[in-house]
Amino acid sequence: MTRKIVLPPKKERHKLFGSIEPGLKLKPTEKAQMPDLQNTKRDFLFSIDAVGISNVKYPIIIESDLNPKQQTTIASFKMTSKISHDSKGTNMSRFTEQLEIYRQNGGFILTIKNLFDFTKELAERLKQQDASIEVTFPWFYERKGPSSELIGLNHADAKISVSYVDGVGFTSSASLTCGVTTLCPCSKEISEYSAHNQRGFVTMNVEFTEDYHENKDWKVALLEAAETNASAMIHPVLKRPDEKMVTETAYENPRFVEDMVRLVAADLYELDFIQAFTVECRNEESIHLHDAIASLSFRK
Repeated sequence: MTRKIVLPPKKERHKLFGSIEPGLKLKPTEKAQMPDLQNTKRDFLFSIDAVGISNVKYPIIIESDLNPKQQTTIASFKMTSKISHDSKGTNMSRFTEQLEIYRQNGGFILTIKNLFDFTKELAERLKQQDASIEVTFPWFYERKGPSSELIGLNHADAKISVSYVDGVGFTSSASLTCGVTTLCPCSKEISEYSAHNQRGFVTMNVEFTEDYHENKDWKVALLEAAETNASAMIHPVLKRPDEKMVTETAYENPRFVEDMVRLVAADLYELDFIQAFTVECRNEESIHLHDAIASLSFRK
């Protein structure tokens, strides 16, 4: 038989589980009268390279040269600034205040130009000489089946980083990780028929030139560098005629991870708005327990 419970009033229930009456309040309630520990000026021994907040989830608007041309997604923000040895700390609330100003002013449209403005304004709000921001987000793009032309959405993991230093200016960089298909050249060479293939992940970290003004969508350029050098592309929707074409394309274009990073590097080398890059490829091997990896870096 179920026991009948007689519930006390909610306030009494709270007391039952440890709540107590508010104590005597003696400290100031007005901001102007409250001590500001973070702005304390003394010799605190060391300067700090970066202090701020990370893992801040916020809605953003992404513009793309591929469909969908404009998309709303959730980004993860990291925002920091330096502080000198004679400052105790930073004002954490000012970072999120800056984000909210942009959200309320038509939404946070994620362009490098807007990030330049944001970091400069953030440095001024913090009363510091510098500020940095890092935004990580998923970017979606349409992909058609090669035969059926049925459309679905693929996505890549993207990141933009911008730093500002008063009197020096801005630096900007970006990263894109996307999935591809790779077919093993060795397996193809030694087997009577067939060859093992797997999903590979290509990560490209690039530094932009100072005169890059987003006249070409960096996301699309990096995606093309990875996908056009792979054995085959990844597709969200494939019918049987599509599968035949993708499978045969992969067989015709075998790639080691070493091949991938070199071929992608060649494409990035040809992009005039990139001054330095790192390329990494990681294959989730289909017949080995381990992954295969390769990477290279180059500065023009």
